[in-house]
Amino acid sequence: MTMNMPALPGGVDAVTFEIIRHRLNQVIDEAIVALENVSGSPVTNEGHDMMVSLYGPDGGLAVGGVGFLHHLTSAAQAVKHLIANFTDDPGIFEDDVYMLNDPYTAALHPPDVYIVSPIHVDGALTGFVANFVHVTDIGAIDPGGFSPNARDTFQEGFVTQGLKLVERGKPRRDVIATFLRNVRDPDMTALDLRSQFAANHVAKERMRRLYADYGVQTIAAVQRALVARSEARMRARLAELPDGTWRLRQYVDMPGRISRVELAATKQGDTLTYDFSGTDEQLPFGINDSFWASWGAMCAPVFPLLAWDIPWNEGLTRPLRIVAPEGTLVNARRPAPVSIATTGIVQIVNNLSVLAIARMFGASMKYRDRATAVWHGSHISITLNGLNREREYFVTNLTDSFAGAGGARARADGVDMGGEIPNVVSRWANAETQELHTPIRYVYRRVVPDSGGPGKYRGGVSHEFAIAPHGTGTGAISIIMRAKGLAVPMSLGIFGGLPGCLVDTAIRRVDGTRITDQWGSFELAETDMQTIRFGGSGGYGDPLDRDAALVAADVARKLVGADAARDIYGVVLDAAGGVDAAASAARRAEIRASRLGRPVAVTERAAVPESGRPLGEYLQQCGDGNDAWIQCTWCGERLGAADTPWKLQSQRRERPASDAGPQRDAASAIVLREFCCPGCATLLDTEVTLAADAPLIDEIRRWPAA
Repeated sequence: MTMNMPALPGGVDAVTFEIIRHRLNQVIDEAIVALENVSGSPVTNEGHDMMVSLYGPDGGLAVGGVGFLHHLTSAAQAVKHLIANFTDDPGIFEDDVYMLNDPYTAALHPPDVYIVSPIHVDGALTGFVANFVHVTDIGAIDPGGFSPNARDTFQEGFVTQGLKLVERGKPRRDVIATFLRNVRDPDMTALDLRSQFAANHVAKERMRRLYADYGVQTIAAVQRALVARSEARMRARLAELPDGTWRLRQYVDMPGRISRVELAATKQGDTLTYDFSGTDEQLPFGINDSFWASWGAMCAPVFPLLAWDIPWNEGLTRPLRIVAPEGTLVNARRPAPVSIATTGIVQIVNNLSVLAIARMFGASMKYRDRATAVWHGSHISITLNGLNREREYFVTNLTDSFAGAGGARARADGVDMGGEIPNVVSRWANAETQELHTPIRYVYRRVVPDSGGPGKYRGGVSHEFAIAPHGTGTGAISIIMRAKGLAVPMSLGIFGGLPGCLVDTAIRRVDGTRITDQWGSFELAETDMQTIRFGGSGGYGDPLDRDAALVAADVARKLVGADAARDIYGVVLDAAGGVDAAASAARRAEIRASRLGRPVAVTERAAVPESGRPLGEYLQQCGDGNDAWIQCTWCGERLGAADTPWKLQSQRRERPASDAGPQRDAASAIVLREFCCPGCATLLDTEVTLAADAPLIDEIRRWPAA
């Protein structure tokens, strides 16, 4: 990467600059330790559903921390809102502490509470520290903050555009008591706040020590230089990628309906624009995003995927643009409900952002090895509440969803139960920890075979679990469910890879009755069992291109079943579990023939010279100007002229989504659309789509000079 790097601040040498940069990061790390040590919530201290970051005196992100990365940018907006609205009245003073959780102002949803503290030195404002945790309760119509029964934001609990909880170091006990009076579990929620206060206090103390060591002006100059350098490096990286527009679509299933989110990602020069025009209208369910939720969701994958080696600060977001039409799923109009946004449309936008970046990488010779399918495309939010053995009220969110599954990558399988892109430190609580806090017992936690999306590289597999109430005060507990991905696969594959499995959630009664509890409140008796299956991640590349020995190893490890090995990967195993080479070759030829409706002569990959203009794993553009054409790199077949979308020149077929593997019995309106090379039948790309929706057409206008 070549660029004109902004100069170091005057009087700061390179070594001192790096020392200060690392100490700024250490400030955040120590604040996170304080947050986790004080918190009594498994969601925070084991699930890592939190974030701490530093912000400049103007509210811009100065040093981004880890945790859920959507909040890096949304908390910046919260700080900017406080600056604009609190500076004059009631004033921003030393050792103040502010709370903000209004999604239509900055936050993602009401239970994700931002706690913001200004940092002063000698009476002068030098910056801010902000953090969030998902508090135990927020006083919504449903316990725990996720509210499937809410029909507008007024039913989603306590919200504020800014509330001073501590003034000049003195807690405003009347204000804090008023807030806690509105929640179901004031003791645990108060502990949430104390952990947030502690984190900000540690960050402030460490920053004051840093100012004492190097001076306020030097630290401020280093922070400005870091932002400028990150912007320069981000623009340089974008300039290295092809110019074009990549079109993507994902569906979200709610009870009785399927809605779509559309994205056209355009990279031009050193800017990247996400345009969500065409997205369906907002719903009367809490999965909607506010504008700031979609902005955060769009940016979250950018940090680890496009800027893995660049300091995370406001400089990374300056080349980014978003078009989010008001009144749609990605920019709901108040008072639409939004309390389930983080596991709803936020995650859909995450998925589309990941795919947009991956498809850009797939068109780049330099970065094509960094392409990835969707990771953990569908959270399931599970809130439990009721009375424990001592008849004390409890409410808690389970963290099993954070286990996730890693998307298949251009040169490697996805990581089994490997977390998710927007939270690079996500974890799930130990079963024993959850049982200690909650009157339940885990019946099982286990891997789901065939859950990972098939491909040349397999998507990471997911897990499933079951719980049963145990030691309750009433013989039952209440369970609040919010799930998507039961009717549409959420973890999409890329460049011929297939999607991960569907989600499943059910209450199983002792009499054998099965109740699908996708959405709403349900009673779970001590004789009942709640089962949850998460979706695996997407695959990369044609499954027929996978090394047969890897398929056999997956079968031996019970990650893939023998039927899927034969019917999807075309790998036939002998009685000992080894690869039957002759039978596998015949089976793969049979699958290729079924794709084209005729026998295929080409059965082995050809040595096709690279043109330097890739279009994913199996295609490239050759020639110039009016003579440019599209070629399959597996067999060398010429698909047609480059001025016609290659998908329209491929062999296309539509099949039931269930053909992508077990546990993929999607809604009947959803199909698996496949695009194959007409010469060798290699699977070039796939779409999980409503049959009536048109194919997604990418346009690449320019490749950077080699």
